[in-house]
Amino acid sequence: MTKLAQTLGLTEFQTEIIATVRQFVDKEIIPAAQELEHTDTYPQAIVDAMREMGLFGLMIPEEYGGLGESLLTYALCVEELARGWMSVSGVINTHFIVAYMIRQHGTDEQKRHHLPRMATGETRGAFSMSEPELGSDVAAIRTRATDNGDGTYTIDGQKMWLTNGGSSTLVATLVRTDLGADKPHRNLTAFLIEKPTGFGEVAPGLTIPGKLAKLGYKGVDTTEMVFDGYRAAAADILGAAPGQGFAQMMDGVEVGRVNVAARACGVGIRAFELAARYAQQRSTFGKPIAEHQAIAFQLAEMATKVEAAHLMMVNAARLKDSGERNDVAAGMAKYFASEVCAEVTQQSFRIHGGYGYSKEYEIERLMRDAPFLLIGEGTSEIQKNIISKRLLADYRV
Repeated sequence: MTKLAQTLGLTEFQTEIIATVRQFVDKEIIPAAQELEHTDTYPQAIVDAMREMGLFGLMIPEEYGGLGESLLTYALCVEELARGWMSVSGVINTHFIVAYMIRQHGTDEQKRHHLPRMATGETRGAFSMSEPELGSDVAAIRTRATDNGDGTYTIDGQKMWLTNGGSSTLVATLVRTDLGADKPHRNLTAFLIEKPTGFGEVAPGLTIPGKLAKLGYKGVDTTEMVFDGYRAAAADILGAAPGQGFAQMMDGVEVGRVNVAARACGVGIRAFELAARYAQQRSTFGKPIAEHQAIAFQLAEMATKVEAAHLMMVNAARLKDSGERNDVAAGMAKYFASEVCAEVTQQSFRIHGGYGYSKEYEIERLMRDAPFLLIGEGTSEIQKNIISKRLLADYRV
């Protein structure tokens, strides 16, 4: 196990799961990641292996065929996967947000229908809020579902930045419904959209265009989703609760923010590992550069930041597991861990010198992956907005 980012108080089963995932990362993911990432190839063999390991059912209750583990267990597994290749952790992130939302807010029928197949990975989840002309202003969503009065809705509009858009078979998507509520967010409804995998018009009125080209986060598919007269049933509304979509999605986003924090920790740990190894192998002025105080101090700073980010992520996960409100803790963890990840990967890049700029070295990939974590599941500025509002409410004079 890595010397950094240890977690106290884990059960024997949690420790075993995390050790198994780490071994899988070292043997199967790290050796394959460079080639898959540079060719932007979907890691199908790795995904199939994760299905066999039961990772797609990690947080799904045992009664539905899952392992029934905690968010903490999931986050620590994500940290390990991201240490190997961040895109692999992205494959399961949206899946677990959707599974969590169904577990927490779905009807009994929706749970029976979706969760067993999600536990095996047969059904793969994706999560959709963003649109081309809005980022974090979720209440301004324009994609609209019109009630046809016969138990169906017609959906029209365009969604953006859909991770696993082509490879997923179930998309939780937030749309506007005309409910006449006094506040915009109370007119938003979450639909569970079932679809086949692939690109193009995958169902009547539903198109998944090709993959979006990205700076990093390769391998995993990121797409748009276009509705043009798509017909959805009222039974597809999450929890059979029109107008509750915003609250349901925000609950899921808190899980996603813990996930992003865990991913940032994983990438940061790997960046530190690479820097520590390289600094002991590369010599200047007659000794390894790790023995130069300038480099040794950088390594100390990197390790301290990663350790602090890990502890914040663990705290946020444990709060969510306890049932306590964790929006501030999740926001703090996501904000701090993603900023630390960006700093640590750049420090590692500098330690590598010219070799860090070469595609032959792993740090180049981490440098392109880290920026995504600054914006995924809400930018750092959005996190600070959430944190400050809650703090000012708690400390109101």
